[in-house]
Amino acid sequence: MNECKIPVGRSHFADIRKNGYYFIDKSGLIEELLKTDATQVTLITRPRRFGKTLNMSMLAEFFDIQKDSRPLFAGLLVANNHELCRHWMNQYPTLFLSFKSVDGLQFSDAYAQLASVMAELHKKHFYLLEDARINPIDKELFYKVAAEKANPKEVKNSLLKLTQLMALHYQKPVILLMDEYDVPLAKASEKKYYPEMLDLIKGLLQAIKDNDSLAFAVVTGCLRIAKESIFTGTNNFVSDTISDTRLNEYFGFTQAETEQLLLDTNLTDHAAEIREWYDGYHFGDFDVYCPWDVMNHIRNLILNPSSMPGNFWENTSDNAIIRSFLDRSSFNINEKFETLLAGDSITEVITENLTYDVLKSSEENLWTLLYLTGYLTKTRPAKAAAALFPGRLALKIPNREIMDIFKKTVKRWLAERAVTSNRQDFFTALWDGDAEKLTEILSNLLFDTISYHDYRESFYHAFLTGLVSNAGFIVKSNYESGLGRSDLVIKDRKGRRAILLEAKWTDSEANLEKACHDALEQISEKQYAKSIERSGFHKVVVLAVAFWQKKCLVKRLPPDAVSTLHA
Repeated sequence: MNECKIPVGRSHFADIRKNGYYFIDKSGLIEELLKTDATQVTLITRPRRFGKTLNMSMLAEFFDIQKDSRPLFAGLLVANNHELCRHWMNQYPTLFLSFKSVDGLQFSDAYAQLASVMAELHKKHFYLLEDARINPIDKELFYKVAAEKANPKEVKNSLLKLTQLMALHYQKPVILLMDEYDVPLAKASEKKYYPEMLDLIKGLLQAIKDNDSLAFAVVTGCLRIAKESIFTGTNNFVSDTISDTRLNEYFGFTQAETEQLLLDTNLTDHAAEIREWYDGYHFGDFDVYCPWDVMNHIRNLILNPSSMPGNFWENTSDNAIIRSFLDRSSFNINEKFETLLAGDSITEVITENLTYDVLKSSEENLWTLLYLTGYLTKTRPAKAAAALFPGRLALKIPNREIMDIFKKTVKRWLAERAVTSNRQDFFTALWDGDAEKLTEILSNLLFDTISYHDYRESFYHAFLTGLVSNAGFIVKSNYESGLGRSDLVIKDRKGRRAILLEAKWTDSEANLEKACHDALEQISEKQYAKSIERSGFHKVVVLAVAFWQKKCLVKRLPPDAVSTLHA
């Protein structure tokens, strides 16, 4: 059995190194950051599941003066730089905190979560209460935060005050590492208490603004919140995004790292499928894989060599970003979505300075959001981008996994949209068997629908099922009847009537007539309607629907022909 221990769901550097779990060496990030240690704040934004928390944990282990981390870094790239390690390794007081758990249905709940995060951070530094150089008032405030008895103003000031107390105690400036700083803002925007949370986070971020007790800070998140709203007053502020090139090799797996992982796990035969499903992200000048997905699939293959690639990213979020886009009827995005779902690219303006309260205020902002959160990536080669105007990027869906998320989201959206639409004319025509009217209604609906070019009959089947569901009738999909399986059967038990519907997909508009004819012949030959009439339904409407792209044709089997079927 493969002896590589693949860590999944583990984001603590010390845990991974102490237990001998597989680790792809990203310690070069430390050297790269220290090239610009005069920079007060470095903000690193990447999509979720690209290794931000693990890297921040690695930084904390390296710098923290309370630890001896030499065994953890033995054999890693940074350990070869002896002068850097002598000057920096375990030489500075270090604060590492994460806001990824801060959430709540209302502000009071989220505030309590954040206050708890700050309390736990303070508890790790109770030794400060023994320092005679710290005045009693500051000790009292420290204790109140640790005991979760501080008022909102004291909580806002607590991070700044903690850096000052640590700098006084150690006689050295503090390194501050703040992970997922924007999670509380994202949740607050979703739950409608954004202004209150913004004020709270701005208060905490006083710790990175002209703070003499700070050596430097590294902050991570998914988005770069506009400076004028949250980083106002921050000097020497530098951001590193997926459009930059400096740090991009340290977030995600490069091609070389992925190949080495497959070699170490004896799974090189799976290189093509892993590339198809989890590669395709272009961060700056680097092409990277999503590490969360790669590690999950590798682990599954080690346990079961016949495991198929899965959608691991989908389970880490509700993918509400795509859905919020689809729900904005004021945006004319159908054709663009169809282009993306066909595997092609679109060209859009990308504005990386955003605030959560305006994310969904324009189509431009939403395309930016999909790009920054990893649902879209810029195209290669670089020469294609060079032909674009500044600020515009050619965007595409990066890989098969994200394509699957898009298609599932669109499919659910279509079904829910159909259920909430006014279907009175549609059902009237359906029960009347008015093929001409149904052709018109369905064609109009298809015109306003986002379709996928590779779903064929399954897409149209889902489209029809959504239209007839939750309308008070019994609906059976792929209903077993007669000598085969018809696509849809709709029953009105009170009216003792039923509709039998067979759908076909064709490859050209010219073949719509033939497809309908073939469907009606299939119904006749397989006697689909026979068991329905025998079960007591007096009226059975038999319909064939043929689809080609966004056009359709409906034909009805004449009532006398239906009766003949049961003679």
